[in-house]
Amino acid sequence: MYAIRFYRIFDIGEEIDLGKLEQNLAASMATSRFRFQRVRPTSIIVDQPPLLIRLQGMTIDSVRGPLPLAAMARIYEFGAFSICLSLEEMEAPAIVLAEVALSLAGHEGLSRYFDQALAELRSILAVHLGTRPLDPDFYDDYTIYLADRKDPGIDPVAVLLGEKTEFSPEIRKETLQYSFSYYPDETAIISWGGAIIFSPRPPVDLLELIEFAAVQVLELRFYDRELTRQMDRMYDDIENADRQWWIYRSIHYRKLMKQLMGEQAEVSEIVEDINNLIKVTDDIYYARVYAAALQALRSESWSQSVNHKLSTIRETYRMLSEEVNVQHAHFLEWIVIILIALEIILFTLPLVSH
Repeated sequence: MYAIRFYRIFDIGEEIDLGKLEQNLAASMATSRFRFQRVRPTSIIVDQPPLLIRLQGMTIDSVRGPLPLAAMARIYEFGAFSICLSLEEMEAPAIVLAEVALSLAGHEGLSRYFDQALAELRSILAVHLGTRPLDPDFYDDYTIYLADRKDPGIDPVAVLLGEKTEFSPEIRKETLQYSFSYYPDETAIISWGGAIIFSPRPPVDLLELIEFAAVQVLELRFYDRELTRQMDRMYDDIENADRQWWIYRSIHYRKLMKQLMGEQAEVSEIVEDINNLIKVTDDIYYARVYAAALQALRSESWSQSVNHKLSTIRETYRMLSEEVNVQHAHFLEWIVIILIALEIILFTLPLVSH
């Protein structure tokens, strides 16, 4: 048996009330929430489990002929959703995985299937959520390969890198560095673009953990891009304000400070929710797997980039605040000077008349 799960993850940039959405969809389709199977509920905590929606299946033309392609989507509270296309052959030997995986490396030829699933999902959500903004060209792809046993004919490095060639020891070491086993007959290998799992049992929990990590990284990428756009607008607004007369410049600065404070607080709250998407408490194995998935996906780099941009916005806010205070002090100084001048004029007018 082998299976391949192809993921494409998007973001609409707005939070979703999953409880309300689930209630609205209940009348027209079956939905469900994810639950971890192998561990106690208190071992892995997900505050708001994503909502699962099953989409219409498709048929894909593969190297093994036409094969059924199951489709499903998961909706996350903070505005992300993942589309998963699942290909599996329950009766095929594990060795077949290598051939099929290489033929579909890099999601080769899958775009039209993802587009079809995305269109269906958007039509479902539009009825209940309205039209939400979505950049269809901003997404992350991830693939998880599964086989019910290890086979000497399956080179995990070739499968994960999508090419069959002679790899250097350094490349092999780097690709296989995040390898884990809980049972003697189970191995999970996680890399940047995909993961491969050998297990005679359905590794449902591992699949979900890896997907959660991929969604978390996509969200960090999304808000890193949003913060870049906010900073570009911020610098343009400051440049425009600097061209104005100082009174109008002060007013413009205050408006900009209010806007920056609101945006920074909103993004900070969302990023905190993203980083706390899942909490692994007392299951050491799953904690290691989840941490490794985040590491393999370069989560720390994106998190640092987001935090750096938030710090830059906070620093800009502080500098604008100081500038406004200085301008206010100058304004008060001019008021005092004008009042003194008026007092002198009023004092000297009677003397001049005499």
